Amino acid sequence: MAPHEIRRPFKRRPISDQQKRRELSLLRQSQHRSDAQQRARNLASSVISLQSSSPDVDPEILFEAAVPELDEGTESESSSFDVRQASRLRGPEARKWFARQLMLPEWMIDVPDNLSRDWYVLARPAGKRCFVVSSDGTTVSRVRNGSILHHFPSALPGGARKKGASGPANSYSILDCIFHESDQTYYVIDMVCWRGYSLYECTAEFRFFWLQSKLAETGACDPPSFYHKFRFSAVPFYNCDQTGLHSAYTGSLPYVKDGLLFYNKHAHYHTGNTPLVLIWKDESCSQYVIDTDNNGEVPNQQHIVLELQEEGKLVTSDDPPVPFSCLNADFVKQSGLLSGSLIRFAIGDGGLNCVDGRFEKADLQYIGVSNRARAFADSYSKIMFQYMARHSPLKVEDLASTISHENQQDKTPEVEMSD
Repeated sequence: MAPHEIRRPFKRRPISDQQKRRELSLLRQSQHRSDAQQRARNLASSVISLQSSSPDVDPEILFEAAVPELDEGTESESSSFDVRQASRLRGPEARKWFARQLMLPEWMIDVPDNLSRDWYVLARPAGKRCFVVSSDGTTVSRVRNGSILHHFPSALPGGARKKGASGPANSYSILDCIFHESDQTYYVIDMVCWRGYSLYECTAEFRFFWLQSKLAETGACDPPSFYHKFRFSAVPFYNCDQTGLHSAYTGSLPYVKDGLLFYNKHAHYHTGNTPLVLIWKDESCSQYVIDTDNNGEVPNQQHIVLELQEEGKLVTSDDPPVPFSCLNADFVKQSGLLSGSLIRFAIGDGGLNCVDGRFEKADLQYIGVSNRARAFADSYSKIMFQYMARHSPLKVEDLASTISHENQQDKTPEVEMSD
């Protein structure tokens, strides 16, 4: 893809209301102000305090640790749930709680409006997504299922017990990272809290500015040392114009790429799935475009995982969930399935059908109950992206043509109408 090619505007028959939900998410965040400082403090307490006393303890029982204490008079009903109930969660519920503390991107199934003006693009590193929290002389990273990835000293604020360390004793920082195994580096994709200052309700534009400026000041980007076991590095981000898209897609980077991430510049750090952050992949920038089976092979049919609800409804993990189908009550009873079960299906020859941007029906073939380690059903956007990848993929040329068309519109002079 040449950086400045001019292409025809990209048009695709709508298969979702993703753009409407992007607009609604921006509207909601402007109207809703939560206790972001308390939320950050709760997460930091949970990540640091809920540790097993032995490295041999099963991750399934990590959450029987002692409940971290809160200052009298500072906890709300929501904070009480966050910390005290999270400390006792086990198995799937523990995985769900920790996974929902991350901001999870939707898969790009249509091209956002104003892509070149309102969005950043960055190359996602391949590796394990995790939170990294530094506080009280230690640093802990936890992956999406809540288990500890590393417990180590770092150059992050409050991240190691050493002489000359500055800052308040109760200060903490929270980074959203991807651990890249081959070079043992934490690549930072977002900043949630810095020295006790919450960034939940700051725009991506501000968070990314702080990330780039603050991280380098600490020495966290330096090579490993005795008080700094792993190196940190901020992932470079670009304005999503032709040059930025080209740099993220084809540029040389020190890590293996696993697709492109797109951030709306005005997006706050919204926990859970959000249409204001998108992930997109093709074979040139990811080894894992189409889902594989347990043997690492691409199955002939697309497999999806849905959650069984009351009355046999099968839904996605979205909020609100998207109904996909319904199981017969007799089949549910005979199979011993329970509400909340995650069930795997294959998509048959009938495929997926959408009408006017809304899902209508799917040809589903029952396979069985999903792996117990799984926390969520698939999201609607993931199912649709995977289906598109097999039949009519959204290509990088489509993204480039949209940007090109937006640039042409910007250059078109307004014509004044005379009376």
